[in-house]
Amino acid sequence: MSDTRTTAAGGMETSYGFQAVADGEKQGLVDKVFHRVANRYDLMNDLMSGGLHRLWKDAAVAWLAPPKRSGWSLLDMAGGTGDIAFRAVEASGGHGRATVSDINASMLAVGRERAQQRGLSERVDFVEANAEKLPFDDASFDAYTIAFGIRNVPHIDTALAEAFRVLKRGGRFLCLEFSEVDVPLLDRVYEAWSFNAIPRIGQMVTGDGEPYRYLVESIRKFPRQRDFAAMIERAGFSRVTWRDYSGGIAAAHSGWKL
Repeated sequence: MSDTRTTAAGGMETSYGFQAVADGEKQGLVDKVFHRVANRYDLMNDLMSGGLHRLWKDAAVAWLAPPKRSGWSLLDMAGGTGDIAFRAVEASGGHGRATVSDINASMLAVGRERAQQRGLSERVDFVEANAEKLPFDDASFDAYTIAFGIRNVPHIDTALAEAFRVLKRGGRFLCLEFSEVDVPLLDRVYEAWSFNAIPRIGQMVTGDGEPYRYLVESIRKFPRQRDFAAMIERAGFSRVTWRDYSGGIAAAHSGWKL
């Protein structure tokens, strides 16, 4: 497949998968996708990744290393079903607090139900909000995480600027996202699995394969690790670095507001 990735210069704002759309049109299309997949989102993550997404999330939260002290606060953006927030609060020994924010009410509804089931409702809040225009004060959080969500944000540079704004001085930015595979043969196997198997699995499990075609295409459009790191640095973050997981199928990017 020819190279389709956007670069640090942008391009995701007019990319709905491989389809070019007008600036301002993408958000509504993405919202429809996640309303359609919300109730089966976690099951499909397991099927699409062979359960690896759980290990990647564990690794990302371990890298975040939430402190075991009261007052520590996390904003988990595009965190809908709560996977990262729950892990972070539990890793803090129950001392930290998390705010899960998502633009999609259906995803948040699933997250609230899961928080109640896990006994975490007192430590995790849920707020419907747009990553490009957050309803939080400057310097409100000690950490900002976003897992498998930033590629769905139309204006990534704006979301990164908002992440920088709401973090306290010394705060940590951590993004987990599908990325570019850098292992010979694995890249071909992964691409064949993504474009052939995942939409079919989505069709069988949910009765609708189209949202999963978008999700696969959006992964293939997302900037390479180095390009995304450059975007994070341009937003003002320091000490930007990343870690590849499973040969680059996913990558965690870290930066600090210093």
